[in-house]
Amino acid sequence: MPLRVAIISPTFGAYGGLEAFVLTLAAGLPLESGSDVRIFFKRTAGFRLQPALEVGIESLSNRTSFVNRGSFALIRALAWADVVHAQNPSADTVLGSILLRRPVLMNVINHRLPGRSVGQRLWDYCLRRADRRFYISEFVRQTWEGTTTWPGSEVVFPICRLADGVKVPGQRNGFIFAGRWIANKGVDTLVEAYAQAGLDPAVWPLTIIGDGPLRTTIERRVRELALRGLAMPGFLSETAKAEAIRSARFMVIPPNTREDFGLTAIEARHAGVPCIITRDGGLPEAAGNEALSCEPGSVADLATCLRAAAAMPAAEYARRSEATRATLAGKLRPPAFYDAAYRELHRIRS
Repeated sequence: MPLRVAIISPTFGAYGGLEAFVLTLAAGLPLESGSDVRIFFKRTAGFRLQPALEVGIESLSNRTSFVNRGSFALIRALAWADVVHAQNPSADTVLGSILLRRPVLMNVINHRLPGRSVGQRLWDYCLRRADRRFYISEFVRQTWEGTTTWPGSEVVFPICRLADGVKVPGQRNGFIFAGRWIANKGVDTLVEAYAQAGLDPAVWPLTIIGDGPLRTTIERRVRELALRGLAMPGFLSETAKAEAIRSARFMVIPPNTREDFGLTAIEARHAGVPCIITRDGGLPEAAGNEALSCEPGSVADLATCLRAAAAMPAAEYARRSEATRATLAGKLRPPAFYDAAYRELHRIRS
């Protein structure tokens, strides 16, 4: 009889980093592995199913369901499972698993917010009750556990679908940003820094992928600065996005958000594209030692990094490109790693 694993993941209905992680994990563990892995997306407040997520679940539609928070459908999912893989320490998932005597592997993807509210203390309690805890970054782990790692805890980088293909450095050109155009993600800082850097736009163009509530503000500022060499294509398909990333010389990720991790850094490193980042949250861990870094929110610092990237000798760039890809390989755990963790938990609790 296969080992039944219920992955419980909150979702707003969009295809984001969390959705990419659980879908990649489930797809990597087919029934032939001896585990029956099913995803139960838990609808959050304001849930609205987006086309990108509908496309993402097509190949796993027979193993994907949507449930409401605290619902009987969620309880049935927990009762069906031999092992529960929870995303964050939500009370309905963890307390339901405890009542049903199901072991819990918990992925912790968000840092702990300050405060001692009832809700926060409930999350603290649920976190401690997990049998094992995988934190998305050391930054996130320390916000919950402090400097001493609890038994059963470790940092495990998330996995996602990574496109194949690496371009030689001579075929790469300019900078790229990919993300939501919202406050503190740094897209506005990047536009100002690009203008301040004063680089040749024909040699060092900037492509800003994505969209969001700041688009009108960003477009107006681009016009005011009379910037050349800047492309804003909006959202791209996964194929087009992957091609744009592998074609860039540097990925720029400049948030000021206490970023928990940074999947775009992983996508870039997989293609051998070094990153320019802010020293924000878990982003330095995701971007690796070959990244150029600056202070969050500093236009001058980011402009200095852009100029340093443009002035980097070809041999140094080639070294960083190779190293950023090579060092990533040992950081990403395959789906079989999670399967082994499921089986160990089931064996201990049986």
